[in-house]
Amino acid sequence: MAVVVCFAPLGNQLLAQTDQNNSRTEQSNMNDSVLLKPWTGPYQGVPPWNQVRPDEFVAAFDSAIASAEDEIDTIAENPKPPTFENTVVAMEQAGAALDRLDAIFGVYTSNLNLGSIPDIERVVAPKLSAHSDRIYQNDKLFARLKAIYESDEKDSLTTAQQRLVDDLYKTFVRQGAMLDDSQKARLSQINAQLARLFTDFSQNVLEDEKRFVTWIENESDLAGLPDSVKAAMKRAAAERGKPDAWAVTNTRSSMDPFLTYSENRPLREKVWRTYYNRCDNGDEHDNNELITEILSLRRERAKLLGYPTHAHWRLESSMAKTPEATMELMQKVWPKAVQRVHEEVADMQKIADAELSGDDAITIEPWDYRYYAEKVRKDKYDLDFGEVKPYLQLEKLREGMFFVAGELFGLSFEPVTDVPVFHPDVRVWRVLDRQGNDVGLWYFDPYARDGKRSGAWMTAYRVQENIDHPITPIVSNNSNFIPGGDGETVLISWDDAVTLFHEFGHALHGLCSDVTYPSQAGTSVPRDYVEFPSQLLEHWLDTPEVMQQFCVHYQTGKPLPQELIDKIKNASKFNQGFATVEYLASAIVDMKLHTSDRERIDPDQFEKETLQQIGMPNELPMRHRTPHFSHIFSSDSYSAGYYSYLWADALTADAAEAFEQAGSFYDPQLAKSLHENVFSVGDTIDPADGFRAFRGRDVDTSALLRKRGFQ
Repeated sequence: MAVVVCFAPLGNQLLAQTDQNNSRTEQSNMNDSVLLKPWTGPYQGVPPWNQVRPDEFVAAFDSAIASAEDEIDTIAENPKPPTFENTVVAMEQAGAALDRLDAIFGVYTSNLNLGSIPDIERVVAPKLSAHSDRIYQNDKLFARLKAIYESDEKDSLTTAQQRLVDDLYKTFVRQGAMLDDSQKARLSQINAQLARLFTDFSQNVLEDEKRFVTWIENESDLAGLPDSVKAAMKRAAAERGKPDAWAVTNTRSSMDPFLTYSENRPLREKVWRTYYNRCDNGDEHDNNELITEILSLRRERAKLLGYPTHAHWRLESSMAKTPEATMELMQKVWPKAVQRVHEEVADMQKIADAELSGDDAITIEPWDYRYYAEKVRKDKYDLDFGEVKPYLQLEKLREGMFFVAGELFGLSFEPVTDVPVFHPDVRVWRVLDRQGNDVGLWYFDPYARDGKRSGAWMTAYRVQENIDHPITPIVSNNSNFIPGGDGETVLISWDDAVTLFHEFGHALHGLCSDVTYPSQAGTSVPRDYVEFPSQLLEHWLDTPEVMQQFCVHYQTGKPLPQELIDKIKNASKFNQGFATVEYLASAIVDMKLHTSDRERIDPDQFEKETLQQIGMPNELPMRHRTPHFSHIFSSDSYSAGYYSYLWADALTADAAEAFEQAGSFYDPQLAKSLHENVFSVGDTIDPADGFRAFRGRDVDTSALLRKRGFQ
C-alpha cells in the first residue's frame, strides 16, 4: 500500500551517503534480509523482532522503496484501460515489503530510540518523503485514477469502493498531482525539508526528557509523596547510578504525581519548570528555530497547493472541514471552562490561605494547581485518590479491559509465548471471536525506559484486509508506567487508568475492523473521528461491572468499597476547568499558528500573545507548550488537528448518553450497533453517517457541556 506510506517523526540532517555503486551492492545484498521478507510464523506471520539488525535499516529502505516504485510504475504503465481492479486495487497491494519494514522501524523510533537509531532516522525520513512525492507526482498514475474517478464504472462500485476512489483521487490532488513541473519540484523540496525538521524536533524532545532529572538527596524532601511514588523515584535514581538518591525524571508520568502530592513547594516549582521548559532553554536542543522553519514551510506549501493556510489544507478531508468550524466548537466551550478554572482557583486559594499566613502566604501558581486541587477534592468530596490507587493494579485493569471487549464485542484474549518481542517488557495475546476464530494479535508494552517516547499510544503493525483472502490485524498498546520491583504490584493512578482504557479503545478499533481494503481499515479514519472510539471506551472503566470485579486491593483482594465508588462518581466533574483549559489552550494555539498569515513566527512570542488574547488563566499552563508540542511538530499528522480530541468528545458524550438512557453500558443492542456502525467499518462510510446510524440522529454537541459539568 505504498501510496499511503506515512512515517512518524522525521528529521533534519542527512548523513554522508555511499556512492551509487556501493548503494546498489547493498541493495542486492539485502535480498536475504529478514527486514524485507514476508513475515513467517504463526498467526499469518509476525514481526521478526529477534532477527532485526539495525545496521541493515538504511539499505533495506533503499531496496524496499525501489521495489515499491517498480510496482507503482508497473501499474502506471499498464497498457490496458484503467479499471478499479487494475489500478486502485493494485495500488492497495503495492509496497507490501515497505509497509512491513516501516512498521518495524516505527517501533524502533518510538520504543527503542537509542544508539544509531536517531542518525538512521535522519537518513531514512527524507527518503520516505521523496518516495511519497514520486507516487503522488506520477502523471501517468494520476491520469489512470482521474479516468476512474470520472468514469461510468464508478457508479457501479460499492459505497466503500466509491469512497476509496474519491479519497485516493482527492489525496493525489491535495498532494500536488495537478501542479506543474516546477511547482512539483518545489513541493518535493519543502516536504524533504519538513521531513528532516520533524525528526530533529522529535529527537530534541527525547533528549530533553532524558537529560534533565530533578535529584532529591534528603528523604525529608519527599514529604507528602505516597510510598509507591517514592519507590518509583528510588528505582529511577538507582537506574541512573545514584542508589542513595531519588529521581524525578522529565516525563509526565513522573512529573504529575510529584506535583500532585509533594509538600515541598520549591521542589514542585523546580520540577514544573523543568518539565514545561523542555526544548525552550536556548541550547542545542531548543526547538524554537525549528518550529519557525516548519511553520514557514507549511505556509508556503499550503499557498503552493492553493489553500489559504495550512489549517485549510489539513482540514479539508476531516469531519470539521474548516478551521472556522473547529474554532466555533472550541469557543463554545472555552469561556465556560475558564470560568470554572477561576472557581477552582478560588477554592484552592481558600485552603492555602487557611494553611499559610503572614510571610508564608502564597498565591496559587501553576506548580500549586495539582497539589491544592487534591486538597479541594478531599475537602469537597472527601475523596483522596491516594486511597483509590491501591485498588488500581495494572494487571487487574488489563483483565478488566479484556472483560469489556468480551462483553461488548465477544472477543477473548489468550496469552501466547510463541512469537518474538522487541523488548522483555512486551507481552502478546491472541484475540479470538465468539466462534473461536482468530481476530488478531495484541501486544502490550507498558513500561517507561530510555529511548521510549513519553505518553501512551496505539500502533498497528499490520492492518486488517480481505482482498484476496482475510488478513488479521496486529496491534499494540504502549504506555510509560513505572515498573515495580521484584514481586512488587504495579499500581497506577486513576488518570492513568482512564488513559489505559482510552488507548485500548484504539486497539479495539483496529482489531474489530471488517473491511476489504487496507487503507480503509481500523483507525484509518479522519483525524477528528479517530479519537471517538477510544474516548468512548474510557466510560467503561467506572462501570460497576469493572469497578467491582477488577478494581481490587493489591494486598487484601477486596473490591473497591462502594463508598469510594460513590465518591468517584460524585467527583467526576471535579477539576474539569483545569483539564479542559490546559487542553483547549494547546488546541487553540495550534489552530492559530496554522491560520496565521505571518511569514515568520517567533513561537514563544506567538504563544504568549495568543494566551493573553484568549484570557488564559495565569494559574495553569498549556498541556503541551509549543517548543515540545510533538503532536503538531513531529509530523503533519495532528498539525492543525489537536482540536480533534474535543470534536471527538462531542460525539463521545452524546454516544455515552445513549448507553445511560438504555440503562447499561453493556446493553447488547447498543453494543451490536456500536460494533456494526463504528468499530468495524473503518473508513468505508462517511463517519457522520456511521454516527447517525448508531445514534439515530446527528450529534447533540450540548452533551459535551453536560459531560464536563458546564451546563
